[in-house]
Amino acid sequence: LYEYLYERLEKAGLMKLFTEVEMPLVKVLLGMEREGVRLDKSCLGRQAGELQGELLRLEGEISLLLGHSINVNSSRQVGEALFDELQIVEKAKKTKTGGYTTSEEVLEKLRDKHPVVGKILDYRGVKKLLSTYVEALPELVYPDGKIHTTFNQTIAATGRLSSSNPNIQNIPIRTPEGRAIREAFVPEEGCTFLSADYSQIELRLMAHFSEDPALIEAFRSGQDVHQATAAKIYGLSHGEVSADMRRRAKTANFGIIYGISAFGLSERLSIPRREAKELIEGYFASYPGVARYMTEVVEEAKKRGYVTTLLGRRRLLPDINSANAVVRGYAERNAINAPLQGSAADLIKLAMIRLEQAIRERGLGSRMILQVHDELNFNVPLPELPEMTALVREVMESVYPELRVPLEVSIGHGANWLEAH
Repeated sequence: LYEYLYERLEKAGLMKLFTEVEMPLVKVLLGMEREGVRLDKSCLGRQAGELQGELLRLEGEISLLLGHSINVNSSRQVGEALFDELQIVEKAKKTKTGGYTTSEEVLEKLRDKHPVVGKILDYRGVKKLLSTYVEALPELVYPDGKIHTTFNQTIAATGRLSSSNPNIQNIPIRTPEGRAIREAFVPEEGCTFLSADYSQIELRLMAHFSEDPALIEAFRSGQDVHQATAAKIYGLSHGEVSADMRRRAKTANFGIIYGISAFGLSERLSIPRREAKELIEGYFASYPGVARYMTEVVEEAKKRGYVTTLLGRRRLLPDINSANAVVRGYAERNAINAPLQGSAADLIKLAMIRLEQAIRERGLGSRMILQVHDELNFNVPLPELPEMTALVREVMESVYPELRVPLEVSIGHGANWLEAH
C-alpha cells in the first residue's frame, strides 16, 4: 500500500500535509489518550438524580397537558396523542409500518402548534443526556479513575478529529444540563483545568478566503463582528444595534458559513421567510466578497470535483454535478463549508503539535488532555499556570502568520472543565 499511496499523495501535492501534520499528530494523540482525563463519578451521580427528577416533572406536565398519562418513550403513543387525539396537523407523516413519524426533526417544526410538543422534546433531550452521558460515562472509567477516549484521525471528511468511547465531541453545550456534564471532568490533585478556544475561527477564515474588506476590517480592528454585521445590514451605527438585531446577524454570520437558505434562516430565527430573504440579501450586499467567494468555490468544485483547505487537504465532492437538485445542493453547501471547517482543523492540529513540542522542551508537567473542535484542554500543575497560559495563547494565535486576520484565543481555567470554559 505504501508504494501505491505514496505516489498518489505526491501527485496530489499532499505529502507536506501528511509528513508535517498528520504523522506528527499521531504521537500527540497517543500521548493524550494515554494521559486520559479524571472523571468525578460523584458529580455524575448527583446529576443523574437531578435529571431523573426532571424527567418525572416533565412526565407530569405532559400528562396534565394531554389529560392522561402516556409512555413518552413510545413513539407510537406520542404519535397517537399528537396526531389522533390533538390533531395538531391535518396530514401527519407516517412510517412504513403505518405509525406516525415523531422524529426530532418533525416535532421541532410542530413546536408552536401545541405546548405539549416542546415538553416532549425537552423530555427526550434530558433522557438522551442521561443515557448517553450521565449514566454511560462512569462505566467507561479505567482503574486509574480516568476516561481514555480514542481520537480518530481518519473519520471526518473535513479533516476534523472525532472521538469515541466516549465521544466527547458530542457533549451538548447548548443546554445548561448538557454544559453541566463538563463539571465531572476534573484535573489531577494540585492541578487546574485549562481550556483554550479559538474564537470565531471559521468566520475569520471566511474573511481570509473571501478577502472581503469589510469583514477583514471588522476582525482587524477588534470590533464585535456580529454587532458590526448587524450595523451594516440595518444601516445603523454600532450603538444603535439592538440585542435582537445582533442575535439575527450572528445567526446569519454562522448560517452563511454553512450555506443556509432563506427557509433555513427563517426557521432558525422564527421569522417570516420574506424577512429572512431580505436579511440574507442585506448580508451579501454588506459583504460582497463573501458572496463572490461562495460562487467561486462552488464553480471551482464543479470543475475539479473537490475543494481544498489552507494546508491543501482535499474534500472530494463527487455529487457536485448531480442532476438531483437536493443531492447537488448538499454538495454545494459542503463546497462552501469544507475549506473553512477543514482549515480550522488544519490550524488546531498544527497548534497541538507545536504545543506538545514546547511543553516537552520546557520540561513542564502540564499535559494536553482533550481536543474538541476549536478547543484544547490541559491538565496544569498550579505553579505552571502563568507560563502555560502565555504559551498556549502565543502558540495558538501565531500558528499561521499568513492569515489576513488575527486569530484570537479565549483562555480560562478552573476546578473542572465547565468552570474553565
